[in-house]
Amino acid sequence: MTSKQGLLSLLLCAAVVAGALSAKPHTTQAQAAYQPAKENLESRRWFQDAKFGLFVHWGTYSVLGDGEWVMNNKKIPISEYEKLPARFNPTEFDAAEWVSLVKAAGMKYITITSKHHDGFAMYDSKLSDWDIVDRTPYKKDVLKMLADECQKQGIKLFFYYSQLDWHHPDYFPRGRTGAGYTGRPESGEWNKYIDYMDGQLKELLTNYGPIGGIWFDGMWDRPQADWRLSQTYKLIHDLQPAALVGSNHHQTPIPGEDFQMFEKDLPGSNTAGFNTADVGALPLETCETINGAWGYNANDKRFKSTKDLIHYLVKAAGFNANFLLNVGPMPNGKIQPEFAERLKQVGAWLEKNGDTIYGTRGGPLTPRPWGVTTRKGNKVYLHVLNWNDPVLAMPKLGQKVKAAKLFKDGTKIEFLEHDKYGFFIRFPNTQRDEFDTIVELELAP
Repeated sequence: MTSKQGLLSLLLCAAVVAGALSAKPHTTQAQAAYQPAKENLESRRWFQDAKFGLFVHWGTYSVLGDGEWVMNNKKIPISEYEKLPARFNPTEFDAAEWVSLVKAAGMKYITITSKHHDGFAMYDSKLSDWDIVDRTPYKKDVLKMLADECQKQGIKLFFYYSQLDWHHPDYFPRGRTGAGYTGRPESGEWNKYIDYMDGQLKELLTNYGPIGGIWFDGMWDRPQADWRLSQTYKLIHDLQPAALVGSNHHQTPIPGEDFQMFEKDLPGSNTAGFNTADVGALPLETCETINGAWGYNANDKRFKSTKDLIHYLVKAAGFNANFLLNVGPMPNGKIQPEFAERLKQVGAWLEKNGDTIYGTRGGPLTPRPWGVTTRKGNKVYLHVLNWNDPVLAMPKLGQKVKAAKLFKDGTKIEFLEHDKYGFFIRFPNTQRDEFDTIVELELAP
């Protein structure tokens, strides 16, 4: 991910001023002639229906309990950082427990870091010994165990892959991060690094069964470099046509990509300072943390409430997007209890209200101060998140409203249509829900 302590925000702001984040340098490199396969289009539809996934930032950095950017933030040279894997022994990792928690949370897929910016592979890579099997006392491939369990329990698995690499000597010239302290030689062959990256992607796409997709991050570190995107994207689509490609480059989608993502922002917003405000036509996803960190941070107790997380999930659906909610597992392989508790509580809410989220699309109304709408067939769900008055005025929906009721128990809701402006709905305050008062409207054909 991009910097979570503000470092990268400053760097990115400077880059924007310089025009470095323009999409133009990459467009010509992208998979311009890409035509998604039938399997890919089916995956896109599945993705849009799924609505909720688990993001996992886990690596050797968890030993220090200071987030996934600790190597760069603390300017730890490679000679010292390479001592961490000897202390990384996640003997309490249980793939079945993780996947069961995902299902209990109502999530449909997992996106996990296969390699983060420190270059450390969380799987058994044959292209380097800088991985969990060769460098840690654990000596097991956690991604293989997770992939097998996801297959068993019917959860799709996506791999996060960092294009940025603070460890590899051929990641040269250096980008805006990871320079000046690592001890790497100030030389290297860029194309050799891209070959290495493509080689690792081939490993991930050929040794772990069907993959939901590849979630790229880090291109913003060298936005004008020749990333050979056309070759890389083609490699992925050729090996697994159903796999979706997305990139956290904070731009509008590039040809060859299959979904558009937003970091810590709902689509079209840019409160984080580095997201594009342009929303394309591809499936959408937004990611957010439970506390303030992506990787495990022992001192970060800024936990979002269950209500906050449900509201973000509902708003994401109203914006026609998926919600990818992050956890940073502890170095022993366990997901900390504060995270697990909230995931189960969101899952309990979805158990009752999931029909208004799963398989829906955003609209027909754009998000409002009071909440959002989702739609499935001839049913529209009003998710009233912030409205205390007994009457809510609505603009015309394009179709006549046949009936209105509370989703939770079928209680009929009073509504009055106005030919010119729209309609009003009335519901007693005593029937408000703690998290989300959902009104189901049935539209005439």
